[in-house]
Amino acid sequence: MTDLNQTLFDRARQVIPGGVNSPVRAFRAVGGTPRFVKRAQGAYFWDANDKRYIDYIGSWGPMILGHGHPAVLQAVQKAAMDGFSFGAPTEREIELVEALLKLMPSMDMVRLVSSGTEAGMSALRLARGATGRSKIIKFEGCYHGHADALLVKAGSGLATFGNPTSAGVPPEVVQHTLVLEYNNITQLEEAFALHGKELACLMIEPIAGNMNFVRASVPFMKRCRELCTQHGALLVFDEVMTGCRVALGSAQSVYAQSIPGFEPDVTVLGKVIGGGMPLAAFGGKRAVMEQLAPLGPVYQAGTLSGNPVATACGLATLHEISKPGFFDALSAKTRSLVDGLTQAAKKTGVPFSADCQGGMFGFFLLPELPQNYAKVMTSDSPRFNKLFHGLLDRGVYIAPALYEAGFVSSAHTDQDIADTVAAAEEVFASL
Repeated sequence: MTDLNQTLFDRARQVIPGGVNSPVRAFRAVGGTPRFVKRAQGAYFWDANDKRYIDYIGSWGPMILGHGHPAVLQAVQKAAMDGFSFGAPTEREIELVEALLKLMPSMDMVRLVSSGTEAGMSALRLARGATGRSKIIKFEGCYHGHADALLVKAGSGLATFGNPTSAGVPPEVVQHTLVLEYNNITQLEEAFALHGKELACLMIEPIAGNMNFVRASVPFMKRCRELCTQHGALLVFDEVMTGCRVALGSAQSVYAQSIPGFEPDVTVLGKVIGGGMPLAAFGGKRAVMEQLAPLGPVYQAGTLSGNPVATACGLATLHEISKPGFFDALSAKTRSLVDGLTQAAKKTGVPFSADCQGGMFGFFLLPELPQNYAKVMTSDSPRFNKLFHGLLDRGVYIAPALYEAGFVSSAHTDQDIADTVAAAEEVFASL
C-alpha cells in the first residue's frame, strides 16, 4: 500500500524548505515521515492514509476545546459571512480585549496582533521604549518567537551577553541580550547587580513549554518580581503557551496564589486566545501601553491585526473555557494522563518524571523533574524517539520532539486517556 504521507512529503520537499512550514513538523529530531493531516474532529486527527490519532499537540496548544467545537465553528462561519478582513476597527476587537482584561487584571490595555512571535517582538520593543533602556534578560531554554534579538544562546559568563543561535542574526543584534540559567536565583541577583540600571525588561516563560514542561519555582519568580521592581525593569510574562491554558487566569494567576499581589508588567498572549486562528496579543498597565503609536513613540502595526474571523474564533473559545467547572474538569483529565503514564513507566522500570498544570503537561525520561535547560538536555533522546514512534504506531500523536510540551483538550475522553496509557505501557516494556 502506498504511504500517502511519504508521497506528500516527497512532493513538499521539492517546493518548501525541508518540506514543512515550521521546522519541528519535519520529524528531523525523531526520524521518519511526518504525518500530513487530512482532517480533525474533537480529540483526533486523520492523516493522509486515513489513520486516526489521538492528538496531544492540538495545533501546539490552541485547540483547548478540541477540533471543530460546534460553538466555535458557528461563530467563525457567521463572521466569515460578514467579511474576512477590513483593515479597519471592529466591535469584536473591543469585545475580545475586554474579555482578556477580565481574566487578567494585570493588564489595563491590550494590542492585538497575528502571531506569538509578533507579540513577543512588540512587547520587547515596548519595554525598551517605555524605559529608555536597551538591555534585556531572557533565560536559556525559553523560546519567545523567532525575532532576531531573542534567538540567543548563553554567553560565557554574566558579564558577557548572548550569541546568536541562528544564521542571519548579526552578533551586534543580540549584544544587549543577557541569557541566564532558568531557576538560578544567585545568577539572577548577580545579573541585576551588574546591569540593573541598563535593563529594560526580564522576559520569561513562567512554565517553559519549550523545555517540555519546566516551572519557574515560586522563590525564583518572587525574586524576578522583586528585582525588576527594585531596578525599574519591566517583568514580561510570555504566556503564549500558558495563557488561558494552565488556568483561566493564565500562569500569572497560579503564581499569585503563592506570591501575594503578584503581577507581571507586560503579558504576551497567543494560541488559546485565538482558538486556532492566527491571533496573539500583548498588554500591560495603561502608562506602558500608551507608549504605543498612535499615542506614543513606539511604533507597531499589522494589516491583519484584530482580524474579524480570528477574533470571533477567540471570543467563542474564551466563552466556552470560562464556563464554571471547565478548568477543574480539564485539569483532572490532564492529571489522569500524567499519573497513568507515570505508573506505566514505573511498572516497566523506565526512568520517568512528569508534571502538568491545567491542560498542559510534559514528561522526561529522567528520574526527577529538571529545573533548567542543562538538566533537560540530559534526557534520553534515543529512547524518547523509540517511545514517540511506538506511540505513533499505536495511534497516539505526541510532540515529535523531546523538548516540547503536550496538551489535553476538553474533547479527550477517559477512554482516550486509558488507551494512551495502555499504548505507553506496551512501548515502555520494549524500551
